[in-house]
Amino acid sequence: MKIKVFSLVLVAITALSCAEEGKTIIVKNELNLDRAFETVEINLDEITSDETQKNWGIRNASDKSEVTSQLIDTNKDGAWDILLFQPKIKASSEAKFELFPKKNNTTDSTICYSRFVPERTDDYAWENNKVAFRTYGPVAQQMIEDSIPGGTLSSGIDAWLKRVEYPIINKWYAANDKDPGYYHKDHGEGLDNFHVGSSRGIGGIAKKVDSIYYFSKNFISWKTITNGPIRTSFELTYKDWDANGKSITEKKHISLDYGQNLSKITLHIKGVQTISAGITLHQQKGITNTNLQEGWMSYWEPHGDSELGMGIVASPENIENFDKYITNKVDESNLFAKLKLNNEKVSYYAGFGWKKAGEFTTQNEWESYLSDFATKLNSPLKVTIE
Repeated sequence: MKIKVFSLVLVAITALSCAEEGKTIIVKNELNLDRAFETVEINLDEITSDETQKNWGIRNASDKSEVTSQLIDTNKDGAWDILLFQPKIKASSEAKFELFPKKNNTTDSTICYSRFVPERTDDYAWENNKVAFRTYGPVAQQMIEDSIPGGTLSSGIDAWLKRVEYPIINKWYAANDKDPGYYHKDHGEGLDNFHVGSSRGIGGIAKKVDSIYYFSKNFISWKTITNGPIRTSFELTYKDWDANGKSITEKKHISLDYGQNLSKITLHIKGVQTISAGITLHQQKGITNTNLQEGWMSYWEPHGDSELGMGIVASPENIENFDKYITNKVDESNLFAKLKLNNEKVSYYAGFGWKKAGEFTTQNEWESYLSDFATKLNSPLKVTIE
């Protein structure tokens, strides 16, 4: 038996002996907080010796009832590599689960969803039951550079303010195709009234050299990895960009799990030792707050006829400092977290809570969510195989 401590959202079982049907997975919560919507990730290659069994599921050890799970083929070779599930664990307690073979790979739904959107120029959009986002591709960039209406030049991340738990990406794009401007109005499900421009939006990155921030343009390629009931994930690659003489190579691996307001963004960066992740300050009419000890920053602002909270969470050991950057340049005022790269890589979480969606109605409620998220990130679940 081996025990390893894991991080929020990416709870991975590694270096374990073979597991067969009925093998017990023990998930322990050492915090005095009930926990849910934290994803346990099991590497199937390292816990099973059954080469013929292609489909695995998770069930409660006590009553054998099946738990919602998701299989992922990370390298697209036709074999499942990763099994995900989200245990519900009471404060200071543990729960037991079992791995079992299934006849087929059936999922409850595809709530966590992302795709390339060529019909709206070339967006890439993603969502779960709480939030939705999008960012922009090379055609949108070229349109701006060629002075063609309808383009977008930005590597910032846009927010779609949904207030329903069912998927809206395909519905809103289809409706907007028939009625241009459709998703800029709230028809009862939410809307896109979030302005990105050249800002970092919610989670875009930049490199500060002296007193100036530099950033990439639109992504140049994409790859969808998975969609399902628990997680959507994908990769975006950017053209190398210049920060006052420093050539930077950028790739993002982005995932969004069920029940969470924050996307996980793992950066693969070459050319620098630090990078900054930012959230837009729009017209600077809101309130910023930072907590270096816990590892989060927040901006709560008036937004249309409602209010909006934005935030970034990262491991405190990866945060060098925070920077509230105010400038007269349009869209370039942002709140930044300066992150230290480790072997050209760093992860952080970025997202939002919209007051009109009903979950976060005050700045305090939003910041409490970020604080709890950070607490769980810094004190991850412990997983044991028996």
